[in-house]
Amino acid sequence: MTTYTTAWKSPSNIALVKYWGKKPEGIQIPSNSSISFTLKNCATTTKLTLVEQADLEITVLLEGNQEPGFVPKIEQFLHRISGVFPFVLNGKYTVDTSNSFPHSSGIASSASGMSALALCICDIAKEKGLLAEEDFKQTASILARLGSGSASRSIYGPMGQWGEHPDYRGSSDEFAIPYTDIHSVFTDFCDTILLVHRGQKTVSSTVGHGLLKDNPYATARFAQAQENMIAMKSILKSGDLDAFIALVESEALTLHSLMMSSSPYFILMKPNTLKIIESIWAKREKDAVKWCFTLDAGANVHFLYPQADQAAAKAFIEKELAQYCENGAFIHDEVGMGAERL
Repeated sequence: MTTYTTAWKSPSNIALVKYWGKKPEGIQIPSNSSISFTLKNCATTTKLTLVEQADLEITVLLEGNQEPGFVPKIEQFLHRISGVFPFVLNGKYTVDTSNSFPHSSGIASSASGMSALALCICDIAKEKGLLAEEDFKQTASILARLGSGSASRSIYGPMGQWGEHPDYRGSSDEFAIPYTDIHSVFTDFCDTILLVHRGQKTVSSTVGHGLLKDNPYATARFAQAQENMIAMKSILKSGDLDAFIALVESEALTLHSLMMSSSPYFILMKPNTLKIIESIWAKREKDAVKWCFTLDAGANVHFLYPQADQAAAKAFIEKELAQYCENGAFIHDEVGMGAERL
């Protein structure tokens, strides 16, 4: 029996133009294009050991402790990617994974976790002579997408773009591509994640995506997102922070408006989410700072600001925003350069 061992560190990401809704055909095919900042500090490290054998056996360790609850998701993932690499269904897996951020802190651990696992699988495929180096990252992005749509973007930095769009050359629904045509102000942009609520979401993202198919605003939303991708391309190149703020905040609120207009409807924001948003707005009105927020599918707030404003923004967090975080918790992060082999 042959044993393979590999390890990757892959970051989470935060979408600026949001992916919400899937096409009925295929697996994890987005209804609209999306683009995200790749984070630097919030990452998942995964060591994968695969022993070849006839049947499939999976053990998952999270922070050194067995997590049998994760096994069904990984088993589903392996069956999904078996069309690309049939060997994945024959082996004894030990998936030893850990996050650099607190578990259940509301950061997209599925993006970082599934991309790290996909990269490990690709390493093994390469070692077995089934994958060429020039196809490595694109294949990893395809596999990652089959585990978690947003995971496809985590392969690359400083930004990842996913979903076919005529204005983004090489874009595809099947995989993400790196996006680097950006002004220098965005290459080290800061993101402090304000942890309003660490608990389990009342509605999972998977369920939320499914509810969009009957949403009366869905078609208009998909068209809006494609238009916003055109505007975002110009903004990222010019470094126009006022336009960036307007578009990013609108996208965040549109995401949550789709949740509130689904059937059944649901709300993932908390009262303190709104207090943080209002505090950021008041600060921007008062001092003309170029700071803004975005939201993922949850209550926590991603507070975005230029690296040059880091000292002032951190002081504002300590003085004004930390009071709205659960136990005063927040995580400082910034734009990073994507996944790395360990």
